[in-house]
Amino acid sequence: MKAVILAGGFGTRISEETKFRPKPMIEIGEKPILWHIMKIFAAHKIDEFIVCCGYKGEMIQKYFDENNSESWNIKTVDTGLNTMTGGRIKRIEKLIGNETFCLSYGDDLKNVDVSELINFHKKQKKIVTMTITKPIPRYGIVKMNGDMVESIKEKSKDYENWINGGYFSLEPEIFEYIKGDKSQLENEVLSNLSIAKQVCGFKYFGEYYPLDTPYDKKRLDEIWNKNEAYWKVWD
Repeated sequence: MKAVILAGGFGTRISEETKFRPKPMIEIGEKPILWHIMKIFAAHKIDEFIVCCGYKGEMIQKYFDENNSESWNIKTVDTGLNTMTGGRIKRIEKLIGNETFCLSYGDDLKNVDVSELINFHKKQKKIVTMTITKPIPRYGIVKMNGDMVESIKEKSKDYENWINGGYFSLEPEIFEYIKGDKSQLENEVLSNLSIAKQVCGFKYFGEYYPLDTPYDKKRLDEIWNKNEAYWKVWD
């Protein structure tokens, strides 16, 4: 099975880093975050990768041309500078053929049990299985009745809504729902597929932190350097 990784965005929320390199090449513990994501998949016997590049994509290709010590099968594809997420997937349709495949974003570190994700997907027999998770809560919840505070709940994931967890198992039929470069995976393709009852949710309850700010990078580096990386599922 192939794993497709979306690695073409501008990474504007962490521009301090992405002025010089694409976001998936930001290093955590002296290795690009993209390498960490590939290690997660490889731990589940998936070592054939299609990397959908865009912004500074030549840096990704050069890195793996020079540093593929894992013997992975990696194909980097220029999917366009301004192509949207759905469009990037559409551009690699011929490389997928008629096979089930995995998908993730190039900046997302989660200890997702990819093997269980795939098994769940096969049982559901839908076009898309999307990992879903709950965000780390930032605030408590205050419930009002007019001008009166009715209840106060401390911040807890229990009160959060499920969100896109970034790891997918997909059937090739998804390409039929992608119109072209301007198609967004999240707000267009998945939305239409959910209306057609073709999207299942695989729940992820594990730990995770985003990579959107210099503070986020520092935190992930510290977790790695302390040998406490929650996403490290390999020996």
